[in-house]
Amino acid sequence: MNWLPDRPLLRTLALAGTTVAAVFLLWRSDEPTVIDRQTADLRGDTEPDGFVINGDYTSFDEDGNLKVSFTSPRIEQFEENNLATMESPRAELYGDTGGADTLPWIVEAENGSLLQNENLLYLTGNVRILRSIGGRDTTLTTSSLTLDNDRGMAYTDAPVEIRDVTGITRATGMKAWIDERILELNSQVEGLYETGN
Repeated sequence: MNWLPDRPLLRTLALAGTTVAAVFLLWRSDEPTVIDRQTADLRGDTEPDGFVINGDYTSFDEDGNLKVSFTSPRIEQFEENNLATMESPRAELYGDTGGADTLPWIVEAENGSLLQNENLLYLTGNVRILRSIGGRDTTLTTSSLTLDNDRGMAYTDAPVEIRDVTGITRATGMKAWIDERILELNSQVEGLYETGN
């Protein structure tokens, strides 16, 4: 289904996943992880090995142009499972300077979990992706979304809603191939569109 002619959403999802992965990789030293079993046993499996309060990360391209601004009120890292969890992650993703890509894509969720070994980012709870192009706002909402950086995919089995000024499209589940810029709505697809006069 072609709901956005050039499908920049898919490119943005890939950039968001890559950016979040890069932020967490910066935390890690070049040394291999050494887990102090005695300390871990005292702390318990549910307590993080480290955390960041009010994390605010910014990334620029080689020319100094803003590419990503990422915030979270709390990020916790669990070394043994190579897992990072995020409260209310929010990312602003910028495209090329000039033209239609000067306004950022906004990606928000209530929670996020990054499995660093698998390069998977799980977003849950009111996941929203917002984009404005030429005064036309588009919002994709779902309850959960997985970004698979290794496969260049974003997917969910949950209901999805895509809303813009021309109408609303709803479906159950979706897959997006980021490099190919393909969005596939899985089932129960329905649309409500306003026709021009």
